Amino acid sequence: MAPPILFLRDIDLSFGGTPLLQGAALSVSPGERPCLVGRNGSGKSTLLKIAAGLIEADSGERFVQPGTTVRYLPQEPDLSAHGDVLSYVKAGLAPGDDPHRAAYLLQQLGLRGDETPAQLSGGELRRAALARVLAPEPDILMLDEPTNHLDLPAIEWLEEELRGLRSAVIMVSHDRRFLANLSRATIWLNLGETRQLNSGFADFEAWRDDVLQGEEEERHKLDRKIVREEHWLTYGVTARRKRNQRRLRDLHALRQARRERPRQPGDVKMAVTESGLSGKLVAEAKGISKSYGGNTIVADFSSRIQRGDRVGIVGPNGAGKTTLLNMLTGALTPDKGSVRLGANLAVASLDQRRESLDPDATLSEALTGGSGDRVSVAGQNKHVIGYMKDFLFQPEQIGTVVSALSGGERGRLMLARALAKPSNLLLLDEPTNDLDLETLDLLQEMLADYPGTVLLVSHDRDFLDRVVTSVIAYEGEGTWLEYAGGYSDMLAQRGTAGEAKTPTAGGKQKNNAGSAGKAKSNSSRKMSFKDKHALDTLPARLDALATEIAELEQTLADPAFYGRDPGGFDAASARLTQIMEERAAAEEQWLTLELLREELEGGL
Repeated sequence: MAPPILFLRDIDLSFGGTPLLQGAALSVSPGERPCLVGRNGSGKSTLLKIAAGLIEADSGERFVQPGTTVRYLPQEPDLSAHGDVLSYVKAGLAPGDDPHRAAYLLQQLGLRGDETPAQLSGGELRRAALARVLAPEPDILMLDEPTNHLDLPAIEWLEEELRGLRSAVIMVSHDRRFLANLSRATIWLNLGETRQLNSGFADFEAWRDDVLQGEEEERHKLDRKIVREEHWLTYGVTARRKRNQRRLRDLHALRQARRERPRQPGDVKMAVTESGLSGKLVAEAKGISKSYGGNTIVADFSSRIQRGDRVGIVGPNGAGKTTLLNMLTGALTPDKGSVRLGANLAVASLDQRRESLDPDATLSEALTGGSGDRVSVAGQNKHVIGYMKDFLFQPEQIGTVVSALSGGERGRLMLARALAKPSNLLLLDEPTNDLDLETLDLLQEMLADYPGTVLLVSHDRDFLDRVVTSVIAYEGEGTWLEYAGGYSDMLAQRGTAGEAKTPTAGGKQKNNAGSAGKAKSNSSRKMSFKDKHALDTLPARLDALATEIAELEQTLADPAFYGRDPGGFDAASARLTQIMEERAAAEEQWLTLELLREELEGGL
């Protein structure tokens, strides 16, 4: 292996007397691709800034091979000293660098270069900063949360661009898929110390769990040894006659070791406050469209969302994801078409820009609404400090104003507020921004157990794959199509360019490349007599099945039924399962035929 061109050794750093880094280390050789991972607040960004030479450690050694070029991407780039974006990007070039590469990268990232920095969105600021650090093709590229505020096309473009660079790249990111695709080594920053795994992030979590389990076993061994020694000290024959001073000193040393042994910080404790169940139908959109200034955002979109669905909405920034979400939930009226909402909906939402947070409110006021010191969560009345601890806030932060919180802390605060509100429909707009991997895991588990419905806007591919049951994806020119499964399933169903996609029930799409060119136009298609008969008779069939289901459920609810007639109980249970499946199939058939009828009538 080539010698390192940058290394940190025995790095110590404290803030206000509290140690953040203790003996941390980092080493980078030419072309290496390590990722730096750890919980929010563990010091990842700080260690990266020390490596970049932007801040100094209290003690330790930093070495950079003479002549090595380093570029650092901050989480919050500052363009205020520049009149336009192109001048900002060119200011990052060194003598001899190609000035045309700056304009080329901006074009690739969807920017002209003449934009005024003060008018840029968060995503555009991040694109400009990426162009600035990529343009020189440095020896070492340090990226702090490079995918924040980027849409999926930009993230996938960035991955391809980084694969083609010869630079060594150090990455800090919460985007699992990004890290798994690019990293070749993993540096874990935990409790101020660094440990290295000589393989990429894909292997990290299993390795980390093994390490933590081993440490827990060592802790138990130490505790058992202390108990044995304390028993000897109290009851041992030798101890009663004459103290064995050496053994006593050893016991004190064991106790000191237990006190000083670092413990893992607590986990976020998430519990959602459930409202009553919504109706089976949550929302049904029929041919909805929306335009602004002649620009079509949504064109003739239809979907049926039912209780328990987890629907992801994906597309480039500016495509209209939030507009579509607002129409599906009745917050925005479509120009054409209609949206029918189900009964008994109780909505809780999380907006991506944290705009609903009052920057001047304290943490306590943000959680309680300014009324008292109690929060009602999942049917329990909790003190606000206890609820703060569930989301890793310290008691002394109770009076901290929202504007002083970090991005990760604001993200946890928004989650705490959303989950405390009674709901059976969660609207999550970029919920993963600024959350660490452990918090993302817990959010994923909470959503898996949530009995209601989830509508999720996200650019996090791994999170989408883990959470959603269908994906509504932007296809261009106002067209949105719904695919069954997660993000990876959506890519597989899209197939290659030119393959046909035909709608199935509820707007879900399936790849239909094999029948491309065989589809008939609406004007030449007709419903068969069998289809028309089924469409006419299915509603009565559904009513009859619903009645039988209700009767069986009432029969099975009798606590004495099984003891009186075990065979009858089993038969009734089997029949209930059978007719519930029949009803689901009949509902699906009716919906398919109804969509076909509307499609044909619309084409007349």
